[in-house]
Amino acid sequence: MKLASIAAQIDGQPMFKILEHAQQLEREGHDVIHFELGEPDFETPPHIVDGCIKALHLGNTHYAPASGIYPFKNSVANATERSRGFKPGLDQILVTPGANSVIYLALKCTLDPGDEVLIPDPGFPTYTTAILACSGNPVCVPLSAQSGFCMDACSVRSRVTEKTKAIILNSPSNPTGGLTKREDIQEIYQIAKEYDLLLISDEIYSRMVFDDHEFFSPSMLDNAAERVLVLNGFSKAFAMTGWRLGVAIGPTQLIKKMTLLNSTIVSCVPPFIQAAGIAAIEGPQDVASDMLEQYRQRSKILVEGLNLIPGIRCNMPAGAIYVFANISETGMTSVEFADDLLRSAKIAVTPGIFFGQQGEGYVRFSVVTSLERIQEAINRMRMRFHA
Repeated sequence: MKLASIAAQIDGQPMFKILEHAQQLEREGHDVIHFELGEPDFETPPHIVDGCIKALHLGNTHYAPASGIYPFKNSVANATERSRGFKPGLDQILVTPGANSVIYLALKCTLDPGDEVLIPDPGFPTYTTAILACSGNPVCVPLSAQSGFCMDACSVRSRVTEKTKAIILNSPSNPTGGLTKREDIQEIYQIAKEYDLLLISDEIYSRMVFDDHEFFSPSMLDNAAERVLVLNGFSKAFAMTGWRLGVAIGPTQLIKKMTLLNSTIVSCVPPFIQAAGIAAIEGPQDVASDMLEQYRQRSKILVEGLNLIPGIRCNMPAGAIYVFANISETGMTSVEFADDLLRSAKIAVTPGIFFGQQGEGYVRFSVVTSLERIQEAINRMRMRFHA
């Protein structure tokens, strides 16, 4: 059997390969501390689970509309009005099986072969894979530690060509936790408007902003009606990774085509899963707030501990669930560092190079383990590096 040439360029998320190695070590009897996956260690809040169970008992186990059920889309519209100041029409909303799929659906409905998409570097690996799968070309916009790993409008403009079709913005960011400033987002939007580009705003961590930092969505500039497509989901903020529930909010014409493609591939998102989403949006928010505070505390303790270790420098992220540590002074590449840490200290982290060339010299820690385990990891690293 001969596969399509594009298949050779399709890759998965490399952090799962690290997980596989770490689990093998655990089967051999080793105690591994996991920082490699962005998988919240909290259980889904009970009221969300109850919302799903109630829907199941009510018989909501049949096909649903391809774009999503009315009550859930209405809840999404109301939540958007509260958080972003505008209420999208229901024809602007698409419910998807996880936020990841929004990236592919949007690009597949936007790109012609050879079209370019500007993406952050370092950035989420799925961006590159999805662009290649849609016969497009990813063009990296380098992010720097000096700017807090924020997307800079000048860097974006300098990389726009006649082939550019879209820009992907992720704020707060995976893997850095960087939060792009309102002014830069406004300028990036103007660039998209000037060159008639789609601006995909990955806002999966929009509810996960620390301290006095301010979240700003480009959708506030055009009500997601002209050129902004908001990508969001429930995995991180509500600890619902396994539920696979995502939402896209964007221009009606694009959402309509994405809905048709979504129905072709997956038919629909189960209505009982969408009922859980309603419970998450409309139910008590204190559990999600408590989880966010714990992520903030974990990030603070981890950053403080990492800065005590020779050869490692680290800044406090503005949000999300990641700490991006500079390990360049250790003399190791990010892959060498991650391999050494897993082998010598049984700590699993993700090499920065997995997120792009600008990620070299860094490793990503996901703060999805307890404070006790974080302190244990710091102690192991201090022993490894003789701190």
